[in-house]
Amino acid sequence: MKSERDTHPDANRPRLCRREVDDVVVHTDEALHADHGIVVAFSERTGGVSAAPYASLNLASHVGDEPAAVDANRGRLLASLGIAPLRDRLVTAEQVHGDRIAVVGIGDAGSGARASAGAPPVPGTDALVTSRSGIPLLMCYADCVPVVLVALSPVTAVAVVHAGWRGALASLPGSAAVALSEDAGCDPSGLLAYVGPHIGECCYEVDEALVSHFGNKFDTIGAVHGRLDLAAAVRESLAAAGVRRSRVAELGECTRDHTDRYFSYRAAPKTGRHGALAAITEGE
Repeated sequence: MKSERDTHPDANRPRLCRREVDDVVVHTDEALHADHGIVVAFSERTGGVSAAPYASLNLASHVGDEPAAVDANRGRLLASLGIAPLRDRLVTAEQVHGDRIAVVGIGDAGSGARASAGAPPVPGTDALVTSRSGIPLLMCYADCVPVVLVALSPVTAVAVVHAGWRGALASLPGSAAVALSEDAGCDPSGLLAYVGPHIGECCYEVDEALVSHFGNKFDTIGAVHGRLDLAAAVRESLAAAGVRRSRVAELGECTRDHTDRYFSYRAAPKTGRHGALAAITEGE
């Protein structure tokens, strides 16, 4: 039997909706989960146990928060998404604002799952890719651009990308799309892409030299009085890799403008991190 995503005229258009479970708020594609067993989520900052300045759903282990609080928050996030049994198979990365992409296999399950103990995160990596079911991928953000990529066939696969200005300038989102399509055996035009909350052009003030670097590389980059539009660079990077614009869903919310809902390093350098998560649950 064909699913709604197979038969609907907009079947290949990704969608994000806001959902709250036990005070944990996420933006997710519910149809993707229902039809294909794939969880995609961008978290907000509420619903956790961390104290200020990390209040309250801080998911990062490197910002000075209590490890036990980070672990509890990660557990709350997975529970809100209905994947609590995968808690100790979670994979995180040592994000370094670079361009390394790691393909996650069964032997990597649990890498960086807990802040308080266990195996360390995947080292020196800003994009994670997997075609393995039952291994959630998590990366953390406070203004940088979170990107989740999904391949539906012939092999189901997901990727989570951390794109700050260095990653965006290096076209990391596009490189991750190519890596994911190779892992899934599909053309990048068949991928779905989701872009979560990040600092917008409205609030991202940078020097003219950096704007010039972006302008020299990206045709569509926006710059207004020394401000940088990272989302434009991410979109162009994905398009250059072959991802269709119609298959990119953008949340379009600025983290600096909505500090009640998101962490923002520009607003408060000592702060927590919200997250982007992707997991294949079907066949686990």
